[in-house]
Amino acid sequence: MAGSESKVVVNETQVSYIGQDCKEIPEFLGRKFGHLAKRLDLSFNLLSSSECSVLNISKSASEAFTQSAAALITLGSLEGLKEFSSLEELILDNNLLGNDLLLPKLPHLHTLTLNKNQITELESLLDHLAEVLPSLEYLSLLGNQACPNELVSLDKDEDDYQRYRYFVLYKLPNLKFLDTRKVSKKEHKEAMERGAFMKVMKPNDSKGFSGNAVMFTMGSILKAIDSYEMTSSEANILMFLNDVMNPAESKNTKGWFYTWTPPFKCPESGY
Repeated sequence: MAGSESKVVVNETQVSYIGQDCKEIPEFLGRKFGHLAKRLDLSFNLLSSSECSVLNISKSASEAFTQSAAALITLGSLEGLKEFSSLEELILDNNLLGNDLLLPKLPHLHTLTLNKNQITELESLLDHLAEVLPSLEYLSLLGNQACPNELVSLDKDEDDYQRYRYFVLYKLPNLKFLDTRKVSKKEHKEAMERGAFMKVMKPNDSKGFSGNAVMFTMGSILKAIDSYEMTSSEANILMFLNDVMNPAESKNTKGWFYTWTPPFKCPESGY
């Protein structure tokens, strides 16, 4: 214990416990520094997802819990954050945190960085952050699969990244900075108008689709049109939805998919 405590770096209200391979926040950290810390850096550790995933509790099942039963679920490796009630900045870069990470209510936290973790899906995470971090203004998710840019894959481009930004800003409208870029008034306005339609899914998420939902890219649309595999109405609908996603130029989604559940009624367009 003494050895672990000696690794803590404290500078006034800034507390750092970096690169210690810890799988959970040590109890002594909150006990000794929780009352004074405004900034906490836990980068380069082995913090992983919440215990909900270990217990194999599905989202639908957890939603059915009563309030008293839900209170029994711990925050997993991030349980110790409950002691940092005055925290304003939290750095969790280079850990093993996934989509189901759970944070306690941190009413003063305005900065959260989750760079280079194992986050692959955005919606549930962003909903959780909106609930427990009401003062959040700066968020960074670079280096996660859910953040489609060159740090994740070379086949992602600026259009992919901009769609991601619109969706995040739609879910967290109080953000002033996302990743390394300031949120402009124009971008915020676009996110409020279009962000709800910007949810993206990776191909391996297709097992979660139900009914007759269809996955498509612009490449598959054009192929289908050329080989007469869909009606002109259907093709027109898919083209229209893609234009909604990216009206400036909408030719290639580069492996990111949108969902469409037929049937739609649309007059023949002559395509």
